[in-house]
Amino acid sequence: MRLKKILLLSWIILLSLQLHIFSENKIEHRIAVLVNEELITSYDIVQRMKLSAIIQKIDITTENNQLFINDTVDDLIHEKLKIEKINEYKIKIDESEYIEFETNFFLRSGLDKNQIIKQLSNNSIPFNELEKLLINELSWNKLINGLYFRLTSVSNQEIDEIISRNPNISDNQAKNLVIQRQLDLQSSKMLRDMINEATIEYR
Repeated sequence: MRLKKILLLSWIILLSLQLHIFSENKIEHRIAVLVNEELITSYDIVQRMKLSAIIQKIDITTENNQLFINDTVDDLIHEKLKIEKINEYKIKIDESEYIEFETNFFLRSGLDKNQIIKQLSNNSIPFNELEKLLINELSWNKLINGLYFRLTSVSNQEIDEIISRNPNISDNQAKNLVIQRQLDLQSSKMLRDMINEATIEYR
């Protein structure tokens, strides 16, 4: 499997380096990875690379290309697995939840929504691709909170330790940081278990 992954990534590197030569409709939709029989194509990978580069304000170069491709392929695999679990638990997101999450995303990232829409359009990426990415992230967070929030616990010692390092935050903010750290650990563990149980084939 490792050899197949190396060959796949090498092929995608060549493809991504040639993106400026080919128009979007000439990019090959080759099956690159199967995740529990869900497809990830070369087109998916290239489009996600471009989307990630735009929202992370990163230029894809020959120096960082390999790392960027590795991260993108892993992200798409993780996303497929998360969507499976989201669907299993029938997680739903209403419009008000999404709007709040999207607004916070742009505030946290320091990005201007109108500029991002323009950049995505210039790169032949519909804005709903970013919307789908955010909905999946929000849905996963909602799933993890539903499964594990009631299991979290916060000690005074943990709160005091955080405030000693960050004197400007309140007790409630420190408590929320402790809870979020515990939820993040549960999220990582759940995803690792899903990866170990999944059938992942590199084509």
